[in-house]
Amino acid sequence: QVQLVESGGGLVQPGGSLRLSCAASGIIFSRYAMGWYRQAPGKQRELVATISTGISTGRRTTYADPVRGRFLISSDNAMNTVNLKMTSLKPADTAIYYCHADGRGAYWGQGTQVPVSS
Repeated sequence: QVQLVESGGGLVQPGGSLRLSCAASGIIFSRYAMGWYRQAPGKQRELVATISTGISTGRRTTYADPVRGRFLISSDNAMNTVNLKMTSLKPADTAIYYCHADGRGAYWGQGTQVPVSS
């Protein structure tokens, strides 16, 4: 059974930082592209960042334009975790953040809330 469990969400002030983690089980972690998505109230779910490891390409990361330069995605294959370090947070970053695994099947975590407010 595949499980993705997010942690680290919570209320943060504008300009603050937060680190989200996602622990994966039930998959061969290194064979999956991992990512973070978010869904703000009243909006569609959108991509935040992805990380993947290819034999010929090595480790690759992608970021959505609104978060590039402020967010950093990383993964630890030994621990089966993917992290999202978020800095310079803005109220527009307020959303539920979801972990995603894409490989032989696609899986979602249950989400963790990140309200950015003073």
